[in-house]
Amino acid sequence: MCGIIGIVSDKGNLKERIIEGLKRLEYRGYDSAGVALRKENGIFVRKKKGKVSQLEEELREVEVNSRVGIGHTRWATHGEPSDPNSHPHSDCTGRIALVHNGIIENYPQLKEELRRRGHNFRSQTDSEVIAHLVEEEASRDDFLEAVRRAVNRLEGSFALVIINSDEDALYIARKDSPLVVGLGEGESFVASDIPAFLPWTNRVIFLENGEIGRLSFSGVEIYDFQGKRKEKKPQVIGWSLAQAEKGGYRHFMLKEIHEQAKAISDTIGPRIERDTNSAVIEDLPLAPRHIKDVLILACGTSYHAGLVGKFYFEELAGLKTDVDYASEFRYRRPVLSPSTLVVAISQSGETADTIGALRKAKEMGAPSLAICNVVGSSITREADSVLYTHAGPEISVASTKAFTTQLSLLYLLAVYLGRERGKIDREQESGLLSQLLSLPSKIEHMLREQEEKIREIGVDLSSYNDALYLGRHLNYPIALEGALKLKEISYIHAEGYPAGEMKHGPIALIDENLPTVFIATESKVLDKVRSNMEEIKSRRGKIISLLSGEHPEIEELSDGVIKVPLVDEYLFPIINIIPLQLIAYYAADFLGHDVDQPRNLAKSVTVE
Repeated sequence: MCGIIGIVSDKGNLKERIIEGLKRLEYRGYDSAGVALRKENGIFVRKKKGKVSQLEEELREVEVNSRVGIGHTRWATHGEPSDPNSHPHSDCTGRIALVHNGIIENYPQLKEELRRRGHNFRSQTDSEVIAHLVEEEASRDDFLEAVRRAVNRLEGSFALVIINSDEDALYIARKDSPLVVGLGEGESFVASDIPAFLPWTNRVIFLENGEIGRLSFSGVEIYDFQGKRKEKKPQVIGWSLAQAEKGGYRHFMLKEIHEQAKAISDTIGPRIERDTNSAVIEDLPLAPRHIKDVLILACGTSYHAGLVGKFYFEELAGLKTDVDYASEFRYRRPVLSPSTLVVAISQSGETADTIGALRKAKEMGAPSLAICNVVGSSITREADSVLYTHAGPEISVASTKAFTTQLSLLYLLAVYLGRERGKIDREQESGLLSQLLSLPSKIEHMLREQEEKIREIGVDLSSYNDALYLGRHLNYPIALEGALKLKEISYIHAEGYPAGEMKHGPIALIDENLPTVFIATESKVLDKVRSNMEEIKSRRGKIISLLSGEHPEIEELSDGVIKVPLVDEYLFPIINIIPLQLIAYYAADFLGHDVDQPRNLAKSVTVE
C-alpha cells in the first residue's frame, strides 16, 4: 500500500541509497515521497507530492552527512496527495520523524486528546498522530519504551519506522502491515518489501505481528509489545538482484509477461516426479481422503485464479468448491467444517482482506492452505501449510506471472487430489502432467510467433472507450481477468462476462463502437461461443478472437485473430491469458500511460 525503507549504516551515503530503495518500492505507492535523515544537530526532512524522481531532483544538490535515515513512497488513504500529507511526519519539536504504512482507526480520538495537550498538527493524515504520541511518551521513558507504549495505544494496522535526533538507530513496529529487516555488515535495513534493500543484503528477518525492535550498526533487537525479548533466526532470500531489474525490457510488466514460461517451470518442476510423471504435494493440512469440500478465498487477480481452480477441483478431484471474495467472506456468516479445505491465494501474502478472511476460517476450525509467492509473508505464517509459487519478484502493479503460476499450482494440486481420492488413475495423471510440462515451451513459441500481431491489436483497441470480454466454461474467468488488465493499466472501461450471459443484458451495448474480445479456443462449448459471435456480428460489433486450431468460419467472423497453441482444454486458461495481458500492455503503452504504476493502484492492498 505504501513503500517504506530505513537504513542505519556506518558507511554513510544514505541519501542516494534511500532514494534507490524508494525507486524499488514505488510500485507500492507513488503519489508522494519523502526522506528524513539524522544530521549532527537534528533531523533533515524533505517530502514532496509526486514521483520519487521528483523528490530525487529536489535533493540533487543537498548534502547531508547522515548514518541513519528513512524514506517513504505513499499511496494516499487519509488526506489527499500533497506536500504536507507526505511522509515522513514529525513531532512538535522536529526531533522525531517516522514513516507509516497502514490505517490508524482511533486516530480522531488520539488527535483530539493530543490537541488538548498542546500539540499542533500539520497534515490531514492519521500517521502524524503517531509522531506526537511517541513525543508524549518519550518525555517520560527511554525511546524504545516510548515506542512500545505508543503502539499499544494504536488501533488498526501499522508498519512503523521511527528515528530520533539523539542516536543512530531505527525503531520499528508492526501490526497487520508488512515489515522485513535486512542484516548487513555494519549496517541494518528495514523495508516493506525485500527488493528495497536487495542490492546490499539477502539475509532477512520477517517481523511478526505485535513485534517492535531497535536496529543499529551492530545488529537488531526484537521485542513483543509487552517488552519481552525475542530471538529471530535470519533467512536467506534466493532472489537475485537481476530478477528485480528490468533486464532491458521497456517496463517491468513486459519483462514479467515474458518470464512466465520460466516461472511456470520453476513452480511445477520440483513438484513432479519425472520417473513416474506423478504429482508430489507435501504437507497438506488435511489428508486428501478427509477433504469433503474446498473454499477458495482471494481478491482481484487471485480471485480469478480461484475461479479457474473451482473447475479444476470439481472436475479433476470431484470436490465441491466455492470461491469467495475475501473482502465479503470476512463479514458473512459462512458454514464451514473441519473437513473443508480453505485455500487462501495471494501473490504478496499481505493482502489485508485475505488475511482477515483466513483468520475467520481458522477460527471456525477449518484447515487452511496458502498459495503465495513471497516467503515469510503474513499469509504464509497464518496458514496451516503453504504451497509457494516460484515466480520471483513481481514488481509491476498489474499481476501477470503470479497469476499463471497460481493457475499452474492449482491445476497440479487438483491432479494430485484427484489421484489420491481415486478420481483419476496413474495413466490419466501422467497424461495431464505431460501436458502441463509441455506448456512453458508452447508459451515461448506463442510469444515469438504472435507478439507483433498482439501489439497491433492492442494499439487498435486503444482507440476505443469500452471493450467487452467473453468466454465460457474454463475461459469465463479469463474473460474477467483480461478485462481487469485492460482497465488497470490502459484506463479503458472493460467488462468480462460469461458468453452465455451476453443475451441477459450486455448485448444491448453492442454496436460498431464496442469491440468484443472472444476467447474461442478448443473446448466442449466452442460451438456455443461461435453462436455468440454470430449474434455480435449481426449487430455490427467488432470481434477479436483468441483461437486455436483451424476454424475458418470463426476467422471469417473476426476482425482480428490471435492464434494460441493447442493444449489440453484444462490448460487453455493459463496460455490464453498471456495474449490478453499483452493486449492491455500495448494499449496502455501506446496511450502513454505509466504501465508499471497505474493511477490509484498499489501492488499490495495491505489496508481494508
